[in-house]
Amino acid sequence: MQVILLEKVVNLGGLGEVVRVKDGYARNFLIPQRMARRATATAIAEFEAKRAELEKAAAEKLATAQAQGEKLSGLAVQITQKSGVDGRLFGSVTNFDIAEALAKQGFPVEKAQVRLPQGPLKIVGDHTVSVALHTDVVVDVTVAVLGDHA
Repeated sequence: MQVILLEKVVNLGGLGEVVRVKDGYARNFLIPQRMARRATATAIAEFEAKRAELEKAAAEKLATAQAQGEKLSGLAVQITQKSGVDGRLFGSVTNFDIAEALAKQGFPVEKAQVRLPQGPLKIVGDHTVSVALHTDVVVDVTVAVLGDHA
């Protein structure tokens, strides 16, 4: 299916590009998330009419993400979990826990924006975690996992 992108999508393209994607990806993800629209002749004409407006909105999103990224960069978050004597956690610290801790400090982020490339944190210590505020703005945050010996 051919779609016209309404915003930049990682590994796919930028605003206004017409790309071919699998039908399910377009129908189930891109179109419901308002990231894309079917590339029909009328849709392309409507997009060209609204192009400046959409580019302005995208630039504003990027600017706010960069401003939040400057505040977030280098931030340290402490999370306490129950742990054993050897420093391993009973359970793990997930992206949800990190997003919740950031929200308590006044930085509301969604759990999908917190990137844990090695999976959930399972040991006590300091870990560097990436927070993707925008496709072009990725900030590193230090998460200090503290053990609570039960």
